[in-house]
Amino acid sequence: MIRLEANSLRLSIKDRVLLDVERLQVGKEDRIGLVGRNGSGKTTLLEVFAGLHSPEEGTVTHTGSVELLPQLKRNDTHKSGGEVTQEYINKALVRKADLLLADEPTTHLDTEHIEWLEKKLKRWQGALILVSHDRVFLDAICTKIWEIHEGKVKEYPGNYSAYAEQKEVERRQHEQAYEKYEKQKQQLEDAIKLKEKKAARATKAPKKVSPSEARITGAKPYFAKKQKKLEKTASAFKTRLEKLDKVDKVKEVEPVKMNLPNEETFKGRIVLRVENVGGVVGKRVLWKPVSFTVKGGEKLAIIGPNGSGKTTLVKKILQREAGITVSPAVQMGYFSQTIETLVVEKSILENVSSTSVQTETFIRTVLARLHFYREDVYKPVQVLSGGERIKVALAKLFVSEINTLILDEPTNFLDLDSVEALESLLQDYEGTIIFVSHDRRFIEKVGTRILVIENKGIHVFEGTYEEYKNYEPQEQRDHTEDKRMLLETKITEVLSRLSIAQSEELEKEFQTLLAEKRALRAKGE
Repeated sequence: MIRLEANSLRLSIKDRVLLDVERLQVGKEDRIGLVGRNGSGKTTLLEVFAGLHSPEEGTVTHTGSVELLPQLKRNDTHKSGGEVTQEYINKALVRKADLLLADEPTTHLDTEHIEWLEKKLKRWQGALILVSHDRVFLDAICTKIWEIHEGKVKEYPGNYSAYAEQKEVERRQHEQAYEKYEKQKQQLEDAIKLKEKKAARATKAPKKVSPSEARITGAKPYFAKKQKKLEKTASAFKTRLEKLDKVDKVKEVEPVKMNLPNEETFKGRIVLRVENVGGVVGKRVLWKPVSFTVKGGEKLAIIGPNGSGKTTLVKKILQREAGITVSPAVQMGYFSQTIETLVVEKSILENVSSTSVQTETFIRTVLARLHFYREDVYKPVQVLSGGERIKVALAKLFVSEINTLILDEPTNFLDLDSVEALESLLQDYEGTIIFVSHDRRFIEKVGTRILVIENKGIHVFEGTYEEYKNYEPQEQRDHTEDKRMLLETKITEVLSRLSIAQSEELEKEFQTLLAEKRALRAKGE
């Protein structure tokens, strides 16, 4: 059954076509992830589907109820952003609509509640279209991806990882098409030059033929005919060149290698020492006194539930409170989702260059990595979207005269392309990074060490996020192994008794033990 069908949708903003959609269908069990860059029209499309926005042309037909979970939620409340988001989610799920439209439903949620929402949506009985920058979330929920690009919507089967693989195949095919185009173009250009050169020579009589002989033998008319033929061939080649389907070169990711201040004095050495520092807000204990160190060049991810004290810890480090020692070689830069450091009347390039000693070429390379290409860098900040301004603020911080980045939720409000671009930039960064994030894939890609704040305590895990998630303490492993051995003993004993005498009670006990064994094995895997 089709829950939604859209035909010939067209919507413009000023003189720009935002959406130009020929036909879209949503089946009753579809789980669709809607992706695209900031400003591409994702929220607008959901509002059109929900009937809150009317297209200039086209129709949207529903067969069943529709519920929209909006991105912008009310803020006239004493509740936290996470609590407000949960309230909206719960109300939307209770209504059990046939089609749920969810716009960034994980905003303000911590990892625990994002995983809670994943479980809820996996059990959702209706159709679903969701916008999210959380790739793990999209992988867990979606069975197809809709990509909005230049007003068009293209469908890809599978979850986000499958979509990313298909995009990589498309990129390689584009590269091959460009190489083929360049080869054909060069061959035609060489052929044109050769024919034109021969045509120029065709007007000249051979050196050994006198003018009188040329008149008698008709050499000049002969060469004129030859010249005309060569010029005609050259013209044909030019026509073929003009008719070649132009293929643009794939934008290449340029490497970023910058000279950091005091690089030789901080790399691999302890640059931050936290000794017996606790976290208390009013009468509330966030975490008990703890000690840890950070080495130069590490990428430390700070994770934990909302309200656990992640931002409090970051601020203590920035303010160098009692018990926190920072190496004199460290020069910190802080990002907290604010764009107050930007002068909106000035251009992107002017803003980013204002606090940097790097060359313009290097700065433009960094901006290109964040998808600000060529003439884009001359745009005034005031015409940029919120997500684009965030990228400019990050770029400005990145190229400043610092060697340690302190980032508080840097991926909020960035589209997926921008998140992946930022990941790549931070992976190449050779300075120290301390960052707070709920984006699991971002933590996995960037973090080399994990600091966890939970249950009023802090502990540091020496390894990546993936290793942290799969880690099982030795004590737990020993307990699991003991339980497995005990189950094996009981199963052997019951089997022995069943071989002597069959009974329903023994069979039931045997099946129960087998179920426990399977559950234990599944938990171990």
